Amino acid sequence: MRGRLISVLCVLGEVSAGETDLGPPKQRCLLAALAVDAGQVVPVDRLLDRVWGDDVPRRGRETLHSHVSRLRQVLAGGEVSIAHRAGGYVLTGPVDLHRSRELGAAGRTESPAEAVRLLTEALALWRGEPLAGLSGGWAEEVRDRLDRERLALTHDLVDARLGLGHGAQLVAELAARAAELPLDERVAGQYLRALHQAGRTADALEHYRRVRASLVAELGADPGAALQELHAQLLAGAPGTARAVPRQLPAAPTPFVGRREELDRLDAAVAGSNGTVVISAIAGAGGIGKTWLALHWAHERAASFPDGQLFVDLLGFTPDNAPLDPAAVLRGFLDALGVVAEQIPAEPHAREALFRSLVADRRMLVLLDNAATAEQAVPLLPGGHTCTVLVTSRRVMTTLIARHGARHLDLTVLGDADARTLLELRLGASRLAAEPDAVSSLLDWCRGFPLALGLLAGRALTNPGLSLTLLAAELRESGLDALDDNDPLASLPAVLATSHRALTTEQQRVFGLLALAPGPDISLPAAAGLTGLSAAATTRVLRELQTASLLFQDARGRYAMHDLIRGYAVTTAFPDETASQRLTDYYLHTLCAATLAFNPYQSMVDPGPLSEGVLPGSFADSAAALRWLDAEYACLSALLRQAVQEERHELVWQLVWTVHLYVHRRGHHQEDLDIWRMGIEATRHLPTVEDRVRAHRFLGRAHVRVGMLDEAARDLEHAIALTLEHGLIRQQAYALIDLAWVWERRGDDHQALHHARQAVAVAREGDDEQLVASALNLVGWHAARVGEYDVARSHCEEALQVHVAHDYRTGIATTLDSLGYVDHLTGRHREAITRHRQSITMLRELGFAAEVLAEVLEHLGRPHAALGEQEQARVAWSEARQLYLQADRIADAERMRELIEHLG
Repeated sequence: MRGRLISVLCVLGEVSAGETDLGPPKQRCLLAALAVDAGQVVPVDRLLDRVWGDDVPRRGRETLHSHVSRLRQVLAGGEVSIAHRAGGYVLTGPVDLHRSRELGAAGRTESPAEAVRLLTEALALWRGEPLAGLSGGWAEEVRDRLDRERLALTHDLVDARLGLGHGAQLVAELAARAAELPLDERVAGQYLRALHQAGRTADALEHYRRVRASLVAELGADPGAALQELHAQLLAGAPGTARAVPRQLPAAPTPFVGRREELDRLDAAVAGSNGTVVISAIAGAGGIGKTWLALHWAHERAASFPDGQLFVDLLGFTPDNAPLDPAAVLRGFLDALGVVAEQIPAEPHAREALFRSLVADRRMLVLLDNAATAEQAVPLLPGGHTCTVLVTSRRVMTTLIARHGARHLDLTVLGDADARTLLELRLGASRLAAEPDAVSSLLDWCRGFPLALGLLAGRALTNPGLSLTLLAAELRESGLDALDDNDPLASLPAVLATSHRALTTEQQRVFGLLALAPGPDISLPAAAGLTGLSAAATTRVLRELQTASLLFQDARGRYAMHDLIRGYAVTTAFPDETASQRLTDYYLHTLCAATLAFNPYQSMVDPGPLSEGVLPGSFADSAAALRWLDAEYACLSALLRQAVQEERHELVWQLVWTVHLYVHRRGHHQEDLDIWRMGIEATRHLPTVEDRVRAHRFLGRAHVRVGMLDEAARDLEHAIALTLEHGLIRQQAYALIDLAWVWERRGDDHQALHHARQAVAVAREGDDEQLVASALNLVGWHAARVGEYDVARSHCEEALQVHVAHDYRTGIATTLDSLGYVDHLTGRHREAITRHRQSITMLRELGFAAEVLAEVLEHLGRPHAALGEQEQARVAWSEARQLYLQADRIADAERMRELIEHLG
């Protein structure tokens, strides 16, 4: 009785009257409700719901307790018992249902032979229909679940037997099951395997066709990946499939130059594959040499792929051709792999599966050249772990990198030496040596762009009488048009045009605008101002252009184009005056903010209203402002020169006046001279006389810095004449200060002191405390130089008080240096050292030019030397010497070297 009772508890089948009487249906249902959760407490409310559903009797709990009591009597003396626990009841003891589950779980992890034994034992514990004789919602639900559980065990047993090669013995059983479950893909797969093992592969392929047709008709879907893969394996093993070894690589490119680093990276990718398929995605602009690199590497490493090399030009960016359909490419690959035409599946997914199966264990190279998108390449990726794939594209293959582990290789221009070598290999060393200047011009124009170099070499080779000098002149005159051709593959504009056509309208607009922006590169905020897009939208478009290899981002986060790509982009752009004004507004307003951040006392031009949507930058401190100016100066300089060319005189003056302090602070003396010459010209067309005076003054100062003292004096005297004529007192004082500097450089300190004193007198008339303080400091400096030390100290101390009161840090720093100089000359060397060090600290914080720091470091070395502190003096003068060299002040650097030698 015990064995039968336990079986009843497993399958919950009806018990014959001659055996154990389990009582009425509700009592048997109660036993089932406890058995399915054997070993777990089943709450009373759940038991009531399982046994009676919505028809719980009025005294349901008492009735339930009564059924439990009677069941306990039936089970008394056996291994199964029912116990009361808090809130419910629990059935304990061996139950075949749970034993079957344990055996099934173990069987799924064992070898096929052991799995067959365990799963057969598990299925033997199932006898009869689950919950036979019981009705109600819960019973029906459990019965359905247990039926599915038994079927899953049956499937697992079939898989194990197929693993042992028992397919022929299973054909009949699986044929019946496949007819019963025509849309069950697991059953279909088992039937296919059984037929194949029975030697009936053709029948298996035909059954797959019927199953696929049924799935499409009934569910509107193709078979899943597992069934497709099995079908491909059967196809691969079918008669007529030979083990072909394709050799599809085109001829190796010649001449091939450079790219050693990129070749090494491809080698490293294969060497470090660790048993996984290697995918290297080579990206770069059209004509940059992606295909040449891939083919050169493939030919060099051909011996590493004994099972063959597949190659296809996917025509992703080829004029007058649409990108190839991956399904068509797969047909060609399968043909190359020896699959006869009638066995190549019509469905793309089936072709993919067959291709992966055929190359899964082969050491092959698959070179997918000129891919339009990652989506075009993905269906052509092999399975297995032994293949290597090279994909070239003008687009960055983000999907391949993120989802398929591809190694990204970004291809850029050739270096100068490699570019020259390429020309030499094509044209011959003697031809290059005959016209060195023309060769330099050609190389400078191409900037390492391989296609441009190749096309130039082709022009020279096909026209041997054409001198390289004339060719260079043609390039300067015609630009990209000189490399245009009726053959789109021999035309640089045509190659770039295919990339342009692949862009969206918005991307094309931004591409053209970027080419019109002045300067060698552009930042994200400036690009947002130019395009009128939000920062997020601008980032998205710039990233897309970068993905298309038409733009690159450098380590500083700035965006730029190769000169040849920019030259093409200009031809696609439509002039947009609003875009130009937005960019100008961004630069001018941000420049004003930056200048005020590191010198709040700088008088500022009115930059005018902002164009709608433009967001200028702001700066927390002078260091941040100087970083922005360092990054943007080349663009600001280009904008200034563009404004000069377009005769936008007011903008020229606004830019000159706002940027000059930075130029001076960084010690760019020649640039300073150039911009003030532009400023002078601009003020001739503007009504404000004071601006004209400023321009002459600052041009004079620029002339001093480059040693053109006569020109400086002329500029400043002209400025003073204008101030006297128009009553501009402040400007007159400033001009006298500048003139004192000229006389100092001429070596006449008495004349310099005379002009400094005049500056103080005029400044006091203007009631400008800071201006007076600057003039007082100058008097102090020159008084010290002529030996009037008391006068020097009193004037400098008065100047320092004013500068400190106004927190004018530049004035404080320069005056501290003057006081240190006075202290040194009067024997107060320790005080001089303190003053100079304070000045140096402030000048560094303010970002002053190298030569300004050098002068104060020179001053610092002298009191150290006077105190016998030779090492400290050597340190100060050595740094001063380096800074003088940096500022191209060679004579001063030599003087520092001599001072250091005299220290001994």
